[in-house]
Amino acid sequence: MSEEQILAGTLYIVPTPIGNLDDITLRAIKILSGVDLIAAEDTRTSKILLDHFSIHKPLVSFFSQNESLRVPQLLEKLKEGKSLAIISDAGTPGISDPAYSIITTAIQENIRVIALPGPTAFIPALVASGLPTRSFVFEGFLPNKKGRHTKLLELKNESRTIILYESPHRILKTLQELQEVFGDRDAVVAREISKKFEEIIRGTLSSLHSTFSSRSIKGEYVIIVAGVEK
Repeated sequence: MSEEQILAGTLYIVPTPIGNLDDITLRAIKILSGVDLIAAEDTRTSKILLDHFSIHKPLVSFFSQNESLRVPQLLEKLKEGKSLAIISDAGTPGISDPAYSIITTAIQENIRVIALPGPTAFIPALVASGLPTRSFVFEGFLPNKKGRHTKLLELKNESRTIILYESPHRILKTLQELQEVFGDRDAVVAREISKKFEEIIRGTLSSLHSTFSSRSIKGEYVIIVAGVEK
């Protein structure tokens, strides 16, 4: 691999594999091997990945519960001229995780931000779903409680394909609520993208709810719902 110059005082947003470790890019390995410091959502999870690629750099935790403390600390490192990479447990930082806060603050402080392309769950799930891909809306996780029903009502008349993330603990509840608000539309559930037990299950919201009601529910999910027909 050719060398890539690591820029001083630069925040690198580095995607990591969502399952298969071979999904990491050569450039991501170069950046992680070259920066001064890596901020990780879970240092234990990230150390497994970094050890696999023989990357040995200082690690600091950066997750939702400590971001108010960490953001000023990490910005200070960047202002001192240190190069910093942000990684999440899996996928592209800034998508449904706390990296957004440091990215926006770094931009406000005129700190260079470089985002690498790489793995994310919802794009392969959408492409393999068979639902329209020309125009779509990614909503991430629905609110747990407050604002949840309001958000569903907002999306009810959306004509674009709708993409959501969901945990195993709420997948049945979400499929049921989607059916109640949207009606019984075509939908797809993608589970464990890029991992050993990857599944893409196509059907309607009601058939998907029935399928997952009768089985052990494990893994992380992408729900894709057809937009309303105009």
